[in-house]
Amino acid sequence: MLDEESLRAARELSTRLNVSTSEAIRRAIVGYRDQLTQTPTHLRRERRRMFVELIEAFQGHDPAEEVRRLKDEDEGF
Repeated sequence: MLDEESLRAARELSTRLNVSTSEAIRRAIVGYRDQLTQTPTHLRRERRRMFVELIEAFQGHDPAEEVRRLKDEDEGF
């Protein structure tokens, strides 16, 4: 099913990884899929930065008090 170049590459990987050829092919496919579907590093950094900002913004915030305040406001309507 594989062409000569692909088969040679699979065998080389299997030798280097000390696994069967089919396992080397499986790892290559899964690795390639993960590489394609993974969030790029710069986006992960930006998301992390925004998350840290949110944590810092809400530090010391009392969620129970906020819920009480909102319920009190809703009763006025």
